[in-house]
Parts: sequence; structure tokens; C-alpha cells
Amino acid sequence: MNITADTERRSLNVAIVGGGVVGLTCAVALLRADVHVELFEAAARFEEIGAGVGIGANAARILASLGVLDEVLVKTQEPGLTMGSFSMKSGMDEHQLIYEYPWVAEDDGVGAHRASFLDALIAFIDPKFTHFHKRCVSVLTSTTESPRQVIHFADGTTHEADVVIGGDGIKSSVRTAVTGSSETRVAFSNTICYRGLIPYEAVKAAGVKTDFGRPIMFLGKGKHLVVFPVRNQALINVVAFAADHTIPIGSVQLPPDQPRVILVPQEEMLKEYEGWGNDVIGLLSCIPKPSKWFIHVVHPPLESYVKGRIALVGDAAHGMLPHLGAGAGQGIEDAYVIAGLLSNPQTSPSNVESVLQAYDRIRRPRAQMVWEASYRAGRVYDGFGDHGLSPEGVEQDIGRQWDPVYKHDIDNDIEQAVAWLKEMFIFA
Repeated sequence: MNITADTERRSLNVAIVGGGVVGLTCAVALLRADVHVELFEAAARFEEIGAGVGIGANAARILASLGVLDEVLVKTQEPGLTMGSFSMKSGMDEHQLIYEYPWVAEDDGVGAHRASFLDALIAFIDPKFTHFHKRCVSVLTSTTESPRQVIHFADGTTHEADVVIGGDGIKSSVRTAVTGSSETRVAFSNTICYRGLIPYEAVKAAGVKTDFGRPIMFLGKGKHLVVFPVRNQALINVVAFAADHTIPIGSVQLPPDQPRVILVPQEEMLKEYEGWGNDVIGLLSCIPKPSKWFIHVVHPPLESYVKGRIALVGDAAHGMLPHLGAGAGQGIEDAYVIAGLLSNPQTSPSNVESVLQAYDRIRRPRAQMVWEASYRAGRVYDGFGDHGLSPEGVEQDIGRQWDPVYKHDIDNDIEQAVAWLKEMFIFA
């Protein structure tokens, strides 16, 4: 081991902006590797909006490697990695089976209650490293301690660090420091969804016949529903999508003051799915006050996730459509890779910019591949795939679309990044 490099590495000071699932995962990974981290969250406490979140096999392996998976399962009240493959059914008439996605046990993930998942991660972070009511407004290079970075907060305070990681979501403030432009790179995806959590007993009482002990997807023209159990099947997570696939992403802009998430009357949601089958209508009738989400994505894609000593992770880097249930997983992969590189014994304040470039070289092509696959999957579910909504057409268009997401060696990614750093004579 290079003792000088290791001493410098221990003095590396990292600041993470954003205390969601990805920011917290990144903090856990760095703290467990003995890298100093300060975490800044805009809200008064750690909190997640939303209902359920899908954690695929790739993300589950990372959580296990970090030693937090067991606590996640306890806090989310899940018995294990029990979420298997989707059964895809017609949203109309008698909900005929369209496609059973081929699956093996090692591909199992977990459908989790999002806020409970966050609570599990919080348990692994010492409160002394967390700061609330800290809304980032800009990140600039220090004029006195160059090249350290200075985070400016809305309350007038600042914080200096060797590295700033932006995990502040789709509306990221850190992103503009990376792009060097006031352009947000955030676009409305022409997709909305209605969300709700329903007690399983209420679903049964409503006369719904479909068994939701496994993930179900109801497909239809321009719309689809994703339904999976959480909290050991006590609750059913429902996400009902509607999209306009006839226009390009970014061609419609919502008013700047319009919230991204609002509560709407049940009648609005039911009207959207008028004419759909009995189980879909029965399911939606169990959501008295659905939340309506206007789904935004990072588009066009960023040319880089890093600039100097600033890096982006999760939705801040590659906010994507949720049609593979892979957005959270890609953010967790980001966190794992960047933490693995920053905690390398040869990483130091003097070479950290090159280390972040290695992170970008590895993560950006993969995350963008998943972005594109998620976009394509949504079109297939909504009948805009190349071969239509027939069982044969869906099977041909979907194929084994989750394989590249779940069957991925993330540790090999870190090895490839380190190999590049050695080729560039950054690492010995």
C-alpha cells in the first residue's frame, strides 16, 4: 500500500447533496470505507414521497454487500427477496394472459415501501454527519482553497469539500454546476401516473379476482398498470400510467409553477381508465385519493456526469422513465461505484478529478442504456412496440429485457475503472 496516498485518501472530504435513497446509500458506502462524508438535505428530515419502490436483483446484491439488506428487509417488513417476474395481462375484458416473463430465482428482488426503505438506511449513518434545512443553490470553486468546492445554501451558509456528489434528484441544483448552463436538462416525458397503496383485504372485498401475490402488469393502448405487493403482501402498490407516445419527449412543457405531484379526485383516475376490465376498475376504486405524478426525465442525456470535483448520481444524472423498475437500482449502482473508487487506497485529493472521470466512463454508458430500455419498454406495454399487443408481439418485443439490468457484475465495473486509471498512470 502507498502510505502517502493512503494518508491523503483519509483526509478526503466528501459532501453529498440530497438525502434520498441514493444519497443515503452513497453515504453509507463511503462511511463504511472510512471516507469522511457530510450529507446535506433540503427538507427538515429525511423523507420520501411515493408508495412502493422496486429493488431489483442488481441493487439487492449491492445492499447485501454493504451489509444493509437485512435491515432493509426488516424495516420494510419483507420476508426476503420474494418479488419474481411479471405476469402481463390484458387490461381489458377478462384480463387474458399476454406474457409470462421468464425468470430464475437469482433474479428475485423486492418490492418495498419507499419510506421504510429510507428508514433502514438512516440507521447506518451517524446523525453528526447529517445537516437539514440545507437547500443547495449553487456549487462554486473556492477562491481561497482552490480547487476545493463550495456549496452555497439558500439560508446563506456554505460548506467546502474536496468532492461534491449531487444526489438531489430530478430537480437537481448540482446538475447545473456540471453542465455549466442554466439549462436544466429536465423534460416532461408526456407520461403521467396515478399512485396508491391499498390494503390487500380491501382489494379482495372489492371483488377483484386477480391474485396479486406476485407482480402483475395490465397492458392496454396508451396505458398500463404496474401492481405489486409490499409489506409482506399486506399492501398492494398500484401505479397506473397514461402516456402520449405520438409526440417527442420535451415537446410539451408544463407551467413552471405546477407541482410535479398532486392529489386528484378518484373520478379523474377512473375516467382515464373507462372501459377497462373489471379487476382494473375494482382495483382503482379502492384508491379514494390518488396522487397524480407528472413524470419528468433527464433529456437530452448529459454529456458527462462529472465536472472537475463535482459528480452526479441517481436521478440527478439520468432521471428515467420507471418502466423497468430500474431507476432506484441504477442510482444504487452509481453510489456503489463512486464510493468504491473514492475509497480506493490510491485515491487522493490530488488525483480525485481523474477518479471521477473513471466513474463517468463506467457509469454513463450503462445508465443511458437502461434509460433507453425503460423508454422502449413503456412503448411496448402501451401497444406502441414494433409488434403490437398480441401475446406473440409482446413476447417478441420484450424478450428478456431485464437480463442486462439484473445480470450485471458491478464489481467488475469498478475493476475496469481502476484498470483505466492505471493505463492513464493515475494509479500505480
